[in-house]
Parts: sequence; C-alpha cells; structure tokens
Amino acid sequence: MAYAYDWIDAFTDLPFAGNACAVVYGADDIPVERRVALVRETSLSECAYLVASDRADFGVRYYLATREIPMAGHPTIATVVSLIHRGFVTPTPAGTEFTLEVGAGVLPISVIARPGRAPLVEITQQQPCFGAVQDPAEIASLYGLDASDIIDTPQIVSAGTPFCITLLSGHEALRRAVLNAQELEAWRQTLDEEAAPIMEPFLVALGGAEPGGDTFSRLLLVPPSPAEDPFTGSATGCMAAYLFVRGHVGSRFVAQQGNWLGRPGSAEVQLLGSRDNIEGVKVGGSGVVLMSGSLLI
Repeated sequence: MAYAYDWIDAFTDLPFAGNACAVVYGADDIPVERRVALVRETSLSECAYLVASDRADFGVRYYLATREIPMAGHPTIATVVSLIHRGFVTPTPAGTEFTLEVGAGVLPISVIARPGRAPLVEITQQQPCFGAVQDPAEIASLYGLDASDIIDTPQIVSAGTPFCITLLSGHEALRRAVLNAQELEAWRQTLDEEAAPIMEPFLVALGGAEPGGDTFSRLLLVPPSPAEDPFTGSATGCMAAYLFVRGHVGSRFVAQQGNWLGRPGSAEVQLLGSRDNIEGVKVGGSGVVLMSGSLLI
C-alpha cells in the first residue's frame, strides 16, 4: 500500500533544526507493529499517523519505537504543519481554530498567520495533573549527578503524557547529566500504577541556551529511541506548569531545547489561569516541511 507522508522539522523556522517527525496519512489500516517499525526505520523519536475521528476535525496517533503514547508536542506541531502544507488548514492573522483528537483526548489548536514567517501553531494542552514528588537524590543518581544539583523537588506532572520534571542548578549540571538506563528502569518499577506510562525525567535549567530563551531543557532517552530528544513539546507543557506553580517563571516565557545537539528549537509558552488553578497550557511553535512523498508498506 502507498500512504502519503510529510517529513516535518517542528519547533523551528529552519530546516535541519528542531525535532523531526514523519506524518503519515490515511493510516487507519496500518497495524500497530508497522507503525512502530516505521519509527525504528526512520530513527526518529516519534511518528504521527492520521486516522479518522468522530470527535474532532482530525484524528492522529503518536508512536515511539516501542509503543503508542497518548500525547506528544512536536508530532502535534508536525501534524498541523503538514495539514497546512496540504491545504487542509488555512492560517489567518486572527487565528484559525480547529480540533485534533490524540490518544489523550481532543486538543484545541490555533494556527496564526505571521507576515514573513512560518505560521504559529498553538496547542492548548489539557489541565495539568500534579502527581507524586520524588526524592532528589534518587533522580540525581539516574544521571550521575549529586542531589545538590537539583534545586527544587522533582515531581511527576502530566498534561497528557507524564514526565518527572526536575529543575537543575544551571547549564553546567544539565551538561553533566548522563542517563543510566538500568537505574531508570529500576526507578520506574517503584512508581505506582498511575505513573506507570511515565517517560524519562525531563531536566530543565533556568535561562536559555541562546538569547531570547528563558529555560533550557534536555530529555535523555534509552534504546531503541535516539539518545536524546531535540525538542519535547508535551514535556514542555508539564515543565511550564511545574515552574509556574513553584514561582520560577511567569505566565509567558520562551522554552529552548536541542541547541547542544545542533538542532535548536523553541516554543512560546503561555499558562492559562492562576498559580492556584492552572486551566491549561498553550505551547506554540512553527515547523518546516523537509520532505513529501509516498510511503510504501
């Protein structure tokens, strides 16, 4: 079978930057094992598969090299950029609104036309859920760090996909982090059932890697995924809620990631509601179409 696809670099205005994702059309009949196999074949962290939806304007599902995940940020940006590229969505200066059904539910999407620039895609992630706090020493040991490198209590936060948000003392500690896959798996076994699908901890430091940024983050991964994710939009929403509630950032800021990989990416983040009652998190970014063609599987 032949399936139309686009290869998108997300959370960037430039090719070969941000985080890449393959977006596959008409994927309802592609079995799960082939969806996962394609992720492995591409060596990407995730691929997106457009499917029918009776709840939203468009439906899509996201896969790692091992399994489906309910929500992912850069594949959402990539999917919307692909829909724009193929004429299914038309950006307007006032914002074109529509809905996208992912595994975690229905996401409101806004696409804003910007003169001389790629359109801004804004994802409104669901109201964050704050889970269990974690022992700083235990999380630090996963990365060969000291407990003193962590300056606030790590906590599991989900805005569709759960991450353990971990605030480090600065970029120097962030650069020293090296993930121990065996220790990570042992730590995961200690989590309760609600946190079972948790991704790897999301490490963040205040201050951008480049001018204009307010935070800089890393997501280190275990095989068969790539060693590090260039930009993680779902975790950025969780991180934003964590930092906002704890008073580390204001209601608007710019998140950066991927710079040390040579794939700089950024997101415009807005917290909805108050510190006592976050109603949602807007994570906005743009994308570039790098390739289009037919997938033969």
